[in-house]
Amino acid sequence: MSHSPTPRAPLHLVQLTDPHLFADPAGSMLGLNTRDSLRHVIAQVRRQQPRIDLLLCTGDLSQDASAASYQAFCALTDGLSQATRWLPGNHDDTRVMGQVAQGSALMQAVTDLGAWRIVMLDSAVPGATHGCLAPAQLALLDDALASADGRHCLVCCHHQPVDIGCAWMAPIGLRNADELLARVARHRQVKAVLWGHVHQEWDEVREGLRLLATPSTCIQFAPGSEDFQVSEEQPGYRWLRLHEDGRVETGVERAQDFQVKLDFSSPGY
Repeated sequence: MSHSPTPRAPLHLVQLTDPHLFADPAGSMLGLNTRDSLRHVIAQVRRQQPRIDLLLCTGDLSQDASAASYQAFCALTDGLSQATRWLPGNHDDTRVMGQVAQGSALMQAVTDLGAWRIVMLDSAVPGATHGCLAPAQLALLDDALASADGRHCLVCCHHQPVDIGCAWMAPIGLRNADELLARVARHRQVKAVLWGHVHQEWDEVREGLRLLATPSTCIQFAPGSEDFQVSEEQPGYRWLRLHEDGRVETGVERAQDFQVKLDFSSPGY
């Protein structure tokens, strides 16, 4: 009697994005202490996600690009996952991140786990809020997708590659999104593109490709807003289950025990 092989359990991933930490533990945005909100999100993760194969940290880990803020992020996420990967956002300093990550795999761009390849792209433009994938990053993506060897692929960056319906955010998205999406379209093994930056949830499917954005672990931006507008929704994270057959299960959870009280007279974003 022949038996079909038993499918492997799905990979368990968690995305944390846009914590905007400061060197000063008291650092806050609109009166919200960003370390405190991150702690509450991480506590929610620990309660809900007993096993994490890979933790994805998709930019703006720091607000002031200080080594102390990245070290604080390391300490707060210590032991949360079997492995962790970082990519920079527009508030980060890639050089300082690299110094703090030295000797680790935190900044590794391509990671293979089971039937999946995870690609972390740097869309940050020094001194700018918008994003752009430099030629070296596009070449990295081309190579990673061409050599995936049958693996399904998840592509991650910081800046949004699609219009999310917030007019004020459109100019600060990924300026060469067409180049990213054209490459993805040529490689059907790419099942999802995941990003941060927008401080809100987004989940859309276009021609079989899952497009995903995730709430910040600090302040939230109001969905569908014409001008800059924040929301008093709680901070959160995204969980993902990557199946051997290429299916992606995912959802957003928020720190239900964290009370958001914003002070609009204090320094903001």
